[in-house]
Amino acid sequence: MCTVEKRGNLYILTLTGNNEHRLNPTLITSIRSSLSQIKSQALKSKTPSALITTAHGNFFSNGYDLSWVNSTPNPTISKQIVDSQLQTLISDLISFPMPTIAAINGHASAAGLILAMAHDYLVMRRERGYLYMSEVDIGMVIQPWFFAILRSKIGGWEGRRKVVLMAEKVTAETAKREIGVVYEVYDGVEGTVDGAVKLGEKLMKRGWDGVVYGENRKGLLSEVLDLISKNDDDDDDAKCHGIRPRL
Repeated sequence: MCTVEKRGNLYILTLTGNNEHRLNPTLITSIRSSLSQIKSQALKSKTPSALITTAHGNFFSNGYDLSWVNSTPNPTISKQIVDSQLQTLISDLISFPMPTIAAINGHASAAGLILAMAHDYLVMRRERGYLYMSEVDIGMVIQPWFFAILRSKIGGWEGRRKVVLMAEKVTAETAKREIGVVYEVYDGVEGTVDGAVKLGEKLMKRGWDGVVYGENRKGLLSEVLDLISKNDDDDDDAKCHGIRPRL
């Protein structure tokens, strides 16, 4: 479901397989396992490192795998499971001991956009792909912890209105110039990944301590972590009382 390429101390994690890279337990587990291996290697090496996450095909990620959810005996519980696993993955990225870059090769939608925004830098392919929070279009309320990430990464009301209330399919240029969520725009898939590599190499040259970097990121995104932690506590309380967590 994903591969890892190591170029010196730069790690490139690529989502493979299904073109849409929809988030289900199998893919999330694969990503978390890869991140765990990268983290272990980086901490052992004690040298500055950086992570790039990208994907094959026309999508970075098209959000939750609702086909998988609806094919299970209890879709309500299955959706809760996927959401809980994504929260854990986002926590992993927020505490990750190195700079992180999402090289967005195509569309990043809903939970897939949240996954991308959990990275420190977004670089994006110019001519194809968009950022899209689809919830208002499909009649769903966005979760509070999603909102926390959106607030932390989109600074102004105009940008938040476009993404959340207008469900605008935001192109790379608009995401950079008008909303400010994309750091840089490149031509083509290879150009986007190459741009991410150059950025990663530039960041590594700063010689930062990865653990310190990760702790500072956690401080910036403390609201997100607090909401995720609260969700974990609520789930534990519900299990103790035999109550199913709300979605």
